[in-house]
Amino acid sequence: MTMGRIIINRDRCKGCTLCSTVCPQNVIFMAENQLNAKGYHPAMLVDPDGACTGCAVCAVICPDVCITVYRETTQRTKAVREAVTI
Repeated sequence: MTMGRIIINRDRCKGCTLCSTVCPQNVIFMAENQLNAKGYHPAMLVDPDGACTGCAVCAVICPDVCITVYRETTQRTKAVREAVTI
């Protein structure tokens, strides 16, 4: 299983909600009680169970390039990848 996490640049986010609508794991929400420096409700990652897979759909759809995606593969995935490339 691939695990991921995202970093959202809250100051650049204009609160368009595109990332939250396309997230297949439903772990991106809009910060309804917070505003950024520009006065928008920014997106935020709410992932207490580690459900984010790092699929990067949110980063691709973000018109302001506010999202950076990090992916981490498990040891089993690394072993399979090495066996296939040998």
